[in-house]
Amino acid sequence: MLPCLNKQLIGLDCLGCGIQRATLLVFKGDFLMAFKMYPAIYTLFLLALFLIFNLFIKFKHDYTIKMGLIILNVSIVVISYFIKIIN
Repeated sequence: MLPCLNKQLIGLDCLGCGIQRATLLVFKGDFLMAFKMYPAIYTLFLLALFLIFNLFIKFKHDYTIKMGLIILNVSIVVISYFIKIIN
């Protein structure tokens, strides 16, 4: 796996730390541990699937759905990062 440059240089986790391991855990079938590793993993998969699907089929409110999913993902990533830093 790729090392986190931020963690190596500064010693602090970045907002993306854990996403590689969580993705690997999802593919191995360990869904609960993947969520514990990186809580936004499933909403990121949902966003990626929506973006890929939206390339081929256009929806009436696709921009609203896309922005809602992006805001949800950013919120989960930031909140889980601060919880990880506090603990």
